[in-house]
Amino acid sequence: MKNIDWDIYRCFMTVARGGGLTGAAQATGLSPATIGRRMLELEEHTGRALFIRSQTGYALTADGRLLFEQLQEMEAAARKVESWQQESEGNTIVRIAAGTWGSWLIAENFPAICTERDSFGISLSIGEARASLAYRESDIGIRAFEPEETYLASRLIGEVAYAAYRQKNAAGGTERWVAVSEDEARSAYLRWPHDKASARIVATVTRPRSLLDLARAGAGKAVLPCFVGDLDPQLERAGEEIDGLRHRQWIVMNNEDRHRRDIRTVVDRMTRLFRSHVDLFAGKRPRRNAI
Repeated sequence: MKNIDWDIYRCFMTVARGGGLTGAAQATGLSPATIGRRMLELEEHTGRALFIRSQTGYALTADGRLLFEQLQEMEAAARKVESWQQESEGNTIVRIAAGTWGSWLIAENFPAICTERDSFGISLSIGEARASLAYRESDIGIRAFEPEETYLASRLIGEVAYAAYRQKNAAGGTERWVAVSEDEARSAYLRWPHDKASARIVATVTRPRSLLDLARAGAGKAVLPCFVGDLDPQLERAGEEIDGLRHRQWIVMNNEDRHRRDIRTVVDRMTRLFRSHVDLFAGKRPRRNAI
C-alpha cells in the first residue's frame, strides 16, 4: 500500500468518532463531499471496506474498527511526543473534556482555571459522551460515575441534583416541555422528558445548552442541573428535585500524567472550583448571586 497522508488518517478518526460526515465537516472545516471522497480514497488504498454507510451515518466495519484502534495508539504516541516538546518549550495545552454544564461552569470561572501568568493554555472539549482518556484524547475529564479503569486517577467533587425549570412568574404555569432530541439524549436527565412527558414536548434541540434559552423564553419546562437553574434569575423551579437523577461527579486524569505540573495545577484549581459550589450542585437553593 502506498503511503497515505496522516491528514487522511486524522480525517478517518474524526468520521469514526462522530459517526458521519456532517460532524467531521464541522470539526475539520472541510466539506462533507471532500471528506466522503477522502474516505473512499482511504478504502481504495487499503483495499478494505472501512464503513457501513447508511442514511443515519457511517458505522465502522470490523476492518474499520481495527484500523481505528491502531490509529488511536499512533495518535496517543504522537500526543506524548507533542506534550514533551511543548513542555520543554514551556508552552503546553491542557485538554479538558466535560459535559455541557461542567464546561459552562468552567467558562464562567475561567480565570480561576487559567491565568495570564500561566505558561499553559486550555483546550475545552464539550460533549455528553463519556470522557475517554485511554489514548490521551484528553488530559482531564469530568465524569458522572466513578471510573473503573486502572490507568485513571480520580477525585470526587460532589453530587449533582436536577429539577424542572420554567420561566419565572409564567402566567398560569405551563405543562409544555422542551427537550433534547431523542437521538442526542445520552444522559438520564436528557432522556427524562421523553420517558415522562413525551406527549407534551413542544420543541426539541440538538444541544443541551439551548434548553436554558428556551426555558428563559417561556417555551416550556426544561430539566436542568440545579446549579444552573437555581442561579438563573429568569427561572424558577417547577416542582421539587427529580428523584433518580442525582449522581456523584468525578474529575479524572491519566495516572501517568497526573504529576505533570500543568495538569496537576489545572486539576487542583478545578477541584477547588467545583467543591466551592458543592451546595449548588446538590440542589440546596442559594441566594441568587453571580458565580
